[in-house]
Amino acid sequence: MKRLISVTVPLLSLAIAGCGDESDDLPVDGREFDGVTYSERAPYQGRVIDGYLNDARVWLDLDDNGQYTAGPVEIELDSGNTHVLENGEPTVMSGPGGRFSMDVSALDVPSSIGANLDPRDYPLYALAIPGQTLEERSYGDEPVTRAFLMSASPGVTNITPLTTLARFRSLAGQWNTENPIPDNRFADLDGINLWKDYILANDDRAHAYARALARFMASQIPDGYNDYLAGNGSDGSEASLLPRDGVYLLGYSLVQNADEVIAIVDARVSGGNYGNVDTDTLILPDVDVEVSNPRLLVSQRISARPTRSDTLPTNTSDLGASAELSFEYSEGGRLLAVSSRGCMGISLPEMARLFQADGYMTNLKTQWLPSSSLSPQSAVWYDEEGVHERLEFAWENGTASLDTVTTCHEQTLGVTPGGTELDGISDISWVWDDQAGTLVESVPNRADRELKVESANSPAEVLDGEQPPLDLVSGYQLTEGGGLEAGVQFSGGGASCAPQGVAPNDTERNGQYATRLFPFSFTSDVAASDLFGAGAYEYDIDDRNGVSVARLLRFPFLDMATANLPEVDSANGAFQWQLFYDALNGDGLDPQRPNLLKTAYLVDFLATSECGDGPLDRPGRAYATVEYEYQTLSDYLLDKLSE
Repeated sequence: MKRLISVTVPLLSLAIAGCGDESDDLPVDGREFDGVTYSERAPYQGRVIDGYLNDARVWLDLDDNGQYTAGPVEIELDSGNTHVLENGEPTVMSGPGGRFSMDVSALDVPSSIGANLDPRDYPLYALAIPGQTLEERSYGDEPVTRAFLMSASPGVTNITPLTTLARFRSLAGQWNTENPIPDNRFADLDGINLWKDYILANDDRAHAYARALARFMASQIPDGYNDYLAGNGSDGSEASLLPRDGVYLLGYSLVQNADEVIAIVDARVSGGNYGNVDTDTLILPDVDVEVSNPRLLVSQRISARPTRSDTLPTNTSDLGASAELSFEYSEGGRLLAVSSRGCMGISLPEMARLFQADGYMTNLKTQWLPSSSLSPQSAVWYDEEGVHERLEFAWENGTASLDTVTTCHEQTLGVTPGGTELDGISDISWVWDDQAGTLVESVPNRADRELKVESANSPAEVLDGEQPPLDLVSGYQLTEGGGLEAGVQFSGGGASCAPQGVAPNDTERNGQYATRLFPFSFTSDVAASDLFGAGAYEYDIDDRNGVSVARLLRFPFLDMATANLPEVDSANGAFQWQLFYDALNGDGLDPQRPNLLKTAYLVDFLATSECGDGPLDRPGRAYATVEYEYQTLSDYLLDKLSE
């Protein structure tokens, strides 16, 4: 995993420049003022630098959203009063040499309501506008071809790719420690002062790093934002074209990837001469950032350990923890891997659903449908702590692999671990064919299993056009060695109905009601074709108070391998997952993502609900429970940076 770049912390000395010279060193705190001689209210002066950038939008970010905000802007004062800047945040366009001189007189506060605002208390931002902002280069001015956004910590008035790195390193460090760390702790990189004017200082090394980092930042700007700036005569003053969280995600991605960018620059240096590095030709990391900052599933806690008996199912209060799953993502919100303490349950229909979404779980209504290993070995390994299984995805190749040290899959899949430690060697592998809609599972010394997706009349076919994001719950045919193992085929488009007998105190749909049924037929090579009768996948679909839900509540499946485990008391292998979500009138509901699962119960299949039935009660007995935990992508990345 990529980590924060290692930092050295020498004292940043104040050098005294000779007569007629301009010092490139900073005061002891690294900023371009000494806190004593600063007295003038306006202007607030500085420079925008990649090379020097002329005609870039510069603003003082008073509302902490990373975007220029037009007026009025309200600032709460220490006195408790509010100061209003009718014309918005102080802003200016940079001029020749990247210099800017910003009028901050709007920060003057009437003495009757409080003290004047100090521009040094707020960060500066600068936006390079494609086709408009000019970079001063040795052979002449050159328009930037792609937008990039830079920032500087409060009080720092050089705005460069390096000050951007320093600022977001500082933010990541401050937000992940009990005691905030001063900004200057992060303003040094292997002897380079990240706050200085590296052009004035003739520091070719810092300049080469800055140019490469600027290219990397530009590559991460969303195409829609870049195209708008380039194609609409923008001057960069439009309000909030990027969400606040998106700006911070871009900053965290810069921190996460800066070490690799810098290493690429270093590898190109010949004879220690950074001035000869052509940063325009460097092949830099290609890292997408999902600036919408989605909430993503980060962990599951699975309880399938009977604590008062030797068999399952048991009372839900008697189920103990047997596995924990941790989910890993890229900066673009794409699932990279799943690590497990204890054992995973592998569901082929769910694996196929993830491949159909190309690994972007935020594009799915329900991000990860539950599965669970009922092997008692899972609890044994769980008590050992550590990571015992790791599922990795290579979406570009349409492949996935599971590395395990456990014996949990020995009876169900014939998987024998290759050693006592994870070694990166696949014990189970999968190959997805998007054109054919097939997923092939391969286990050494066993015939391949193939799942073919059949979407006709399924929730995936019906709901994906009605209620985005995607549902991707489909029928399938599962074969092993060419022989049919199980098949689910949906019929009709699903019957819809209103909830029946809604309780008077349930006007906001606190409970869950089966308001749409998707009937299916089940086939198998065992005598189980009639197990589910008139079975259906049960959904709660509603639009209440502006919140649209399309929640899968219950779905049955057959698993004879699990049913044949000695510890499992299942007569016919017919199981059912029962799923629960945040209540529509609950405080925890995310109106933007109302279909995120909270808890799932694995129970025996008994019968399908009648359309309109509800509210569905939580079961008293179960084989397993699965609890879900989510984080925003920005919080997830911050946690990773602090590890």
